[in-house]
Amino acid sequence: MSGWTSDELTAIGNAEELELASRRDDGSLRRPVTMWVVRDGDDLYVRCMNGPDGAWYRGTRTRHEGHISAGGLRRDVTFADSDAGRDLDDRLDDAYRAKYHRYGPDIVGGVVNPGARAATIRLVPR
Repeated sequence: MSGWTSDELTAIGNAEELELASRRDDGSLRRPVTMWVVRDGDDLYVRCMNGPDGAWYRGTRTRHEGHISAGGLRRDVTFADSDAGRDLDDRLDDAYRAKYHRYGPDIVGGVVNPGARAATIRLVPR
């Protein structure tokens, strides 16, 4: 079980964008970053289009904790490694393409590529 309620999964999963702020070593929150979010079953995922070298992604590696806001909800979260295998990566690629197709393949390609796949985070509520 993911820990998300059905209503939370629906609200966040259907949100166009998600605001993510990771925690610094001192416990304070970094400035929020806006990104896309997709749902796979009972889990929510985000990806860094700049891959593991992206600034906000590196920030999530400090404490693996932060705060999100999306779909009218705010939650403290843990940033978990996606443990993505090829099947999950493919499903997430499909979810990004389906949800954000109106932006076109060049824009969606920013989160549907090997680098972004390597910087996939599963959001776990705290």
